[in-house]
Amino acid sequence: MPKKRKETKQKEDIESILKDEKKKSETYLNQYKYLKADFENYRKMMEKDRLDIVQYANQKLISELLPVIDNIENAINKTKNNEQIGLKIILDNLTKTFESNGLKSIECIGKKFDPYYHEVLMKEESKKEDGIIIEEIQKGYMLNNKVIRHSKVKISKKRWLL
Repeated sequence: MPKKRKETKQKEDIESILKDEKKKSETYLNQYKYLKADFENYRKMMEKDRLDIVQYANQKLISELLPVIDNIENAINKTKNNEQIGLKIILDNLTKTFESNGLKSIECIGKKFDPYYHEVLMKEESKKEDGIIIEEIQKGYMLNNKVIRHSKVKISKKRWLL
């Protein structure tokens, strides 16, 4: 084989090897980019999960203490004014503690029924439009924008005149 042809052959071989290696490096770079993106998504997901755990860690305890709040409110409604003072102080302290941990009561009287927040126990004929909450039977609560107990309510049913 002449020297010129041999050099051309070697050059072609080198270019072919270089081309193959370039394809491999591009493949590795793409794999690295996907792996990096996957890891970043995983990191964000874990951070969100950690925040959820911190935010809702007290949910079980608070849910179990809601009947205590109900009982104190019932006791306030059934006692005389001079006996209510101590109960109101206890209820206020308990409520402030819960609120500082993210608990909020769901306001519902006069609002339109929303199954995300409310549970209908009764309907009553009324002059109001259908689905307006006319009575709260049991308070509902949210913990950090998550409903932990639905409001139990009575809603209006439009009275039809013939």
